[in-house]
Amino acid sequence: MIRFDDCCMMLSLKTILENCRNPESRIGIGAKIDKAKVKRTVSTANKRGLGHTIIFEDPMELVRALRNGEIDAAVRGTLDSTASMQAIKEIFRVERVLRIALLQPPKGPLFFLAPVGVDEGWTIEEKMEFINLGTSLLNAIGVEPKIGVLSGGRFGDMGRHPVVDRTLSDAEEITKRGIVAGLDIKNCEIMIEDAIVDRNFILAPDGISGNLIFRTLHFLGRGKALGAIVLNIDRVFIDTSRAKSSYVDSIALASALSGKRKS
Repeated sequence: MIRFDDCCMMLSLKTILENCRNPESRIGIGAKIDKAKVKRTVSTANKRGLGHTIIFEDPMELVRALRNGEIDAAVRGTLDSTASMQAIKEIFRVERVLRIALLQPPKGPLFFLAPVGVDEGWTIEEKMEFINLGTSLLNAIGVEPKIGVLSGGRFGDMGRHPVVDRTLSDAEEITKRGIVAGLDIKNCEIMIEDAIVDRNFILAPDGISGNLIFRTLHFLGRGKALGAIVLNIDRVFIDTSRAKSSYVDSIALASALSGKRKS
């Protein structure tokens, strides 16, 4: 039986890879380009007991299998992002796809980041939806949510630019609403370097800045990106970058989440 609650008390890549295993999980992974990389990943994941992983070459088939229960979780792998997100929208009948990424700096703990899609999180209501869905996910996997809300500047920067002013006002409003709801939430202004010290769920000012944080950390800063969990469907789908050298960690995450769903 998976001890997902135990392995996520201290978020780390090592604990997920070594402890969060569900050999009975059926995981689907997409392979459109660089199929050899995906096949190597599948071989390694299966040998490590992360479940039985099956390759899909079509995003509609992958998402349909997920919805129908033919697989317990899905990983995008090297499938096209736009086609995969469209498949989720059509098959699960959602207007948009909301994702929360799981990242780890080279020297630091894993943390959740949202929004990471450039078209996501542009209003206070959308950002509150991320907070509500994200905290539900963290609570479900046994992690106490500690939310850090980011903005486009420090409090003292108010008045320097209308866009900065809006992000500062939004962050303050979101923090107030979170406190009223009884959440452990803090307005971290623009200081993400301070936020990750004691926050495990970082809310970016909008989808563009969230995507830039993700890309800077992963592609330039050599941080780990396990993938982005789709929040607003009732199945486990892990969105991934086609640039990843391996998807073993993403499959481990999918396996662990599918095991938690079954328990």
